[in-house]
Amino acid sequence: MKSRFLSGLILLLFVSASHVMAETPNVIVIMADDLGYGDVSCYGATSLETPNIDKLANEGVRFTSGYCSASTCTPTRYSMLTGTYAFRGERTGIAPPNAPAIIKPGTETVASLLQGAGYKTAVIGKWHLGLGDEGGPDWNGELKPGPLEIGFDTCFLLPTTNDRVPQVYVHDHHVENLDPADPLWVGTKKPSPEHPTGITHRDTLKMDWSHGHNSTIHNGISRIGFYTGGHAARFRDEDLADKWVEESVKFIEQNKDENFFLFFASHDIHVPRIPHERFQGKTSLGFRGDSIIELDWCVGELMKTLDRLKLAEDTLVVFCSDNGPVLDDGYIDAAIEKIGDHRAAGPYTGGKYSVYEGGTRTPFITRWKGRIKPAVSDEIVCTIDLAASLAALTGQPLPEDASLDSFNVLGALLGDANAEGRDSLVQQDNGSSGTYGFRAGKWKLHRYDKKSARNVVVEKQLANTKVPRFQLFDLDKDPAEQHNVLDQHPDVAERLKQQLATIIQQGRSRP
Repeated sequence: MKSRFLSGLILLLFVSASHVMAETPNVIVIMADDLGYGDVSCYGATSLETPNIDKLANEGVRFTSGYCSASTCTPTRYSMLTGTYAFRGERTGIAPPNAPAIIKPGTETVASLLQGAGYKTAVIGKWHLGLGDEGGPDWNGELKPGPLEIGFDTCFLLPTTNDRVPQVYVHDHHVENLDPADPLWVGTKKPSPEHPTGITHRDTLKMDWSHGHNSTIHNGISRIGFYTGGHAARFRDEDLADKWVEESVKFIEQNKDENFFLFFASHDIHVPRIPHERFQGKTSLGFRGDSIIELDWCVGELMKTLDRLKLAEDTLVVFCSDNGPVLDDGYIDAAIEKIGDHRAAGPYTGGKYSVYEGGTRTPFITRWKGRIKPAVSDEIVCTIDLAASLAALTGQPLPEDASLDSFNVLGALLGDANAEGRDSLVQQDNGSSGTYGFRAGKWKLHRYDKKSARNVVVEKQLANTKVPRFQLFDLDKDPAEQHNVLDQHPDVAERLKQQLATIIQQGRSRP
């Protein structure tokens, strides 16, 4: 009898331990760059196919109201990692090449929360959140603070974004492969009169610029900002995606026997769009479409790695984008000329830089094989909620003064029956410009604190258009936000104005 009791107890403990392990999965967040709601085939694209992203959607939850919190790179990444709206922070607009660290050491982040739960943590890909102290990055020395000071065990980065200098990799605290005899200099002014630029040497470019991207030339492409030196450390644009996959596979393999968190921050499909040669010309949409299928290949390689290591049933995968789409974002790459019938933002108006739905409503997919049942969900979820939701998933307490706008929507992310997402969400364009969108249920309020024009889609391209300070839209009847119904529903408009003002003024929205 005693032996049978001990055997039963051991079995019970084993089952309980297995259940605990099953409920603390590895986590991979795959963040695309400038990918619109309509840019992948599982969200309606017909001009190209994205089989690997589609497979994620078919095996998990595809959200029709999945959002990022801002329509540009830096603020979305800030809010995803910190769980706090970027308009509450300092210097959270699009970061320049020499920006110091925007997220300060000691700030609670998704990475630090999971690190506290025993996870090995890595960010691989585009960073664009600044490096170094208040003086900016020391490109030839230690690049700290950075990711390792806010919860990541390791990083392999594109330090800014690839249309900004410098074109080098950062591994942990140093520029990879930097030759001390050829120091790296990064600045905002032309270093010498003879320094080649996209203006002085335009005829040498392999991709021409349309606006703004006409300073230092590297790999036949001119960029924002100036730099010299560091030639042994410079990469080739065409190899970025392969490098991200290589480093990610290495990290997964090294940590396959313990819990890990990987933030895979793709640069696709941000400009300059220069996919690897094996993807060039594979779609009818030019390099923009080719970059989408390169992104899809990256997703497939990561999923193959999970399958090979038998980790698919132990890993929660989140696929999202940092903001909505843009066609001409500074380079002449046929994105406009070859767009055809493709609707990058799907049925929505706006895109990158805009608080219309196309700016922040993006593809959003969760997959955890064996745990999440395939479904399509209309619940409102946002990348800003990953902090609170993953803290809940791993049993980590969320400090009162951290993740001020992150909601625990874990049930919705896992596709649990009757689980609810958010009831409202603030959207912003860039930094603290005073341009907001506020969705509450079917209603969407726009608020423009500046008198300058805002960006909306006009003839397939972003253009500045004058708008009133407030607009109100019924997303159920008018998902494209074409008909301002503020005058017809003044009570609704006033209620949303007050809710938005309160969220902004009180400094937090998480209870």
